[in-house]
Amino acid sequence: MARLRLFAAAREAAGTARDEVPGDTVAEVLDAARLRYGPRFAEVLDNCRVWRNGEPAEGVESVGPTDEVAILPPVSGGA
Repeated sequence: MARLRLFAAAREAAGTARDEVPGDTVAEVLDAARLRYGPRFAEVLDNCRVWRNGEPAEGVESVGPTDEVAILPPVSGGA
């Protein structure tokens, strides 16, 4: 299990900002989140950055119950 934090469009697609998701690696956590939240979330996730404990993450990195995996969609702003 890892703590999952979702921001912006990922939060909207999942319907929650935080969850605990099973998986021993970042990739397994993301796969479990795709299954849990469905195709709309999976589509958003394709364009997101993933961070583990405040650092950019790769799928092979291990996670445990105290680790946080954050999903950060691209953000656009205006002037």
